[in-house]
Amino acid sequence: MTSRVILISPAMSVALREARFDDGCPLEDGGAARARSAAGLLPRAARELTGPGVRCRQTASALGLDAEKAPGLAGLDVGRWRGRTLAEVSAAEPEAVAGWLSDPAAAPHGGESVREFCGRIANWLTQAGSFTGRTVAVVEPDVVRAVTVRVLGAPEAAFWRIDVPPLHAVGFSGRAGRWNLTPGRPLDPPHDH
Repeated sequence: MTSRVILISPAMSVALREARFDDGCPLEDGGAARARSAAGLLPRAARELTGPGVRCRQTASALGLDAEKAPGLAGLDVGRWRGRTLAEVSAAEPEAVAGWLSDPAAAPHGGESVREFCGRIANWLTQAGSFTGRTVAVVEPDVVRAVTVRVLGAPEAAFWRIDVPPLHAVGFSGRAGRWNLTPGRPLDPPHDH
């Protein structure tokens, strides 16, 4: 039996635009409108999930998904950096940020290290291997990065080398612990010419 998972990154929010560590801010009006315009573009799914963050839940709703909140799909816990911009943290703690970006085991913010986070998401991916039918989940970009790292067997340092734009769908299919990646695509409605 092959499990199929589509991970969708949330639409644009102020925190995302400002490169601010998510603090629960809602989607921007334009981001919500773009998600609503993409409603109906996703294939039918046996299971619809959403990460617990506000922007994930709002994106799932705008896409017309009846998504169940999945706490195991929460984004990377950045501890005391939550709500601050990367520029602010870099100015105040340059060595800490440099260490965090170069060492997957570092967690100078008091939250999860990238290594711990990738391990947590790998546990969810193991569970997903037993799902029947298709799963669609709206998750933070860092969840997509962590799954991609695990699926490709890449080193955790590759986590920061994966760009996940807003409102993109990335597919994974697999069985018995072996997964394949379908590269991402934007969720945009077809344009009439």
